[in-house]
Amino acid sequence: MKIGLTKPTRVPRAGKIAAGSMALVLLVACSGCFSKEDPGPLKIQDSTIASAEQPVSERAEPTAQRVPYPVGGQGDPSQNWGDLYLPGGVHKRGTVPMVVLVHGGAWHHSIGASTFDDYARAISARGYAVYNIEYRRVGSGGGWPTTFTDVAAAFDHVKQLMAEHPELSGRAVAVGHSAGAQLATWASTRGDSQLVPGLSAPKFRPSRIVALSGPMDMTFEATTDDHDLFHVMGGKPSQVPTNYSAVDPIQNLDPQIPVTAVHGTADSTVAWQNSQRYVQTLQARGGQADLKLLYGETHGSFLTYGSTHFNEVIDLITNGK
Repeated sequence: MKIGLTKPTRVPRAGKIAAGSMALVLLVACSGCFSKEDPGPLKIQDSTIASAEQPVSERAEPTAQRVPYPVGGQGDPSQNWGDLYLPGGVHKRGTVPMVVLVHGGAWHHSIGASTFDDYARAISARGYAVYNIEYRRVGSGGGWPTTFTDVAAAFDHVKQLMAEHPELSGRAVAVGHSAGAQLATWASTRGDSQLVPGLSAPKFRPSRIVALSGPMDMTFEATTDDHDLFHVMGGKPSQVPTNYSAVDPIQNLDPQIPVTAVHGTADSTVAWQNSQRYVQTLQARGGQADLKLLYGETHGSFLTYGSTHFNEVIDLITNGK
């Protein structure tokens, strides 16, 4: 086998090799040492390179802070906020992904964001920041269109949170349960619809959506005589059709955002066929959509720590599996 030499090469003694090699190293290392003035230590001109090598946040344990979000018109500081959970540890710039979490509760004031506190902590323990939002609901100043414009405003505020916390990567997953699944999905895929009074163009889009037990086809859900749905929408589809077309997830598709719909097969509150209809419609539009059926689970049983599919769903949210 030839190694590239066409004629024999004389090999010098070992001592001469060492000396020659050292001379070469010194020449390269000191190639800038022969100027008349010492240039001093090397300086990095691009500050982004320097900052990328240093952590921008360090926490001994996960923390939570309440952050208000602005709304158009008269807001309610007692409800227009989100709890921001930040994971513990040392984090460099742009390394921490986020989950935007929307609680359910039939759009009714009796159930609030505190019901998702433990779930937010479980997600944050996986290294995610979690933005668990509160919003006005039926019976506490919400209803049509306030509930929807509140959630849209909370989603728009994600851009500000990312600017304030440089460890956040800019990648976010929108997650909602039940009514929160409808709200999270619609807020993620909505356009600048004039059918919702006070709605502005979206400022934020998540990279992915996970809808848990959601009424993803609100017109189909209305066939079950869901009075909570009628209260938040201001009537039945036959009475306020433009309201439904404005915020119904299945009527506001964005094929560019992947969606995973998760539903228990024993759900008697919102039928799993609701998620199936949404997934099939999004797939027909060329979007990436998956249906994950949890055998034997009810409407929210898989949200309870220690339940059969608890870790599986958390994995799906944080790992995309």
